[in-house]
Amino acid sequence: MRVGFLGSTSLLSSSAVTSSSSSFSGIGFSNSRAFGCSTNLSFFRRLGVPCSELQIRRFGKGATMNGPIAAASASFPEASLYPLHRCKVIHVVRHGQGFHNVAGELDYAKYMSWEFEDADLTPLGWQQAEALHQHLDKTNIRERVELVVVSPLTRTLQTAAGVFGTPGSLQNGREATDSPLMVSGVGNPRHEAISSVGAPLFIANEWCREMHGSHPCDKRREISYYKTQFPAIDFSEVETEEDTWWNADVRETVDHVQSRAKVFIKWLLDRKESQIAVVSHSTFIFNMLQLFGEDCSDVVKNELHQYFRNCEMRSFIISDRMSASTKPKTASTDFAGGIFF
Repeated sequence: MRVGFLGSTSLLSSSAVTSSSSSFSGIGFSNSRAFGCSTNLSFFRRLGVPCSELQIRRFGKGATMNGPIAAASASFPEASLYPLHRCKVIHVVRHGQGFHNVAGELDYAKYMSWEFEDADLTPLGWQQAEALHQHLDKTNIRERVELVVVSPLTRTLQTAAGVFGTPGSLQNGREATDSPLMVSGVGNPRHEAISSVGAPLFIANEWCREMHGSHPCDKRREISYYKTQFPAIDFSEVETEEDTWWNADVRETVDHVQSRAKVFIKWLLDRKESQIAVVSHSTFIFNMLQLFGEDCSDVVKNELHQYFRNCEMRSFIISDRMSASTKPKTASTDFAGGIFF
């Protein structure tokens, strides 16, 4: 199954890890006897190949193949095969429920209310983050994540800390000496501190923030404020102290969101980490994933394009299949061989 391409970038759903295309048109065999298949058809029956079919198929100039081999080849799924060190696992997370979500679902006009500027998580939103935290512990995903990339708005920063951090200021009976991911008293209602002990690297990145403009809930605060509330998160990728992107009168277009999504994807591919979590927003995630899947089945395309619920996580494999770099960013598990003892 081909799952989707953005230029030379392939995005694979974790539920459909084999994807994309393989062409066998240039491969030819003179007959099936080279494979021992003329007498052992039970192998093909186990594969579900109709062995009664005896038609001849041509694979290249002058080359032929008998029925079972031809049928097996014809039914071979479209698949992609990439070097592992050129692939990354991306765990995409939408933030937990915010106060703006509650109000906006009842009355869309509430999204324009300054009451919900840079909205906090609701108590339910914190519960959703805790539920995902427990899921990641049970599945051992949390210990494999090397980097958490988060949009620099309060609700995503809170979600990222709650999901990938350690609740409380104590860890294994001792006070954490590292900076907390989130200090005590952040949010409404006030939340306990979240420790950075045992947590991966956290980086705030503005490229993955929500569609901006018009809605005060999507306007960020000064970066200096976030640094006091989330001391262990690296904000160096955010270029300006003030929010220079948000405009009260103009809502960002879909085309612009997708353009910066491409920039964000390239940034992810250039990172050295192989397992990355991205904590972002519904509209940004939806439009980023719309860049992929046009050349795959309707089933897989639907998996990619479904709208994210609050605190939903889906995992993908991403690869730059046309990279010209001879030095992959991520570590390789390959073994060169050719060693003589």
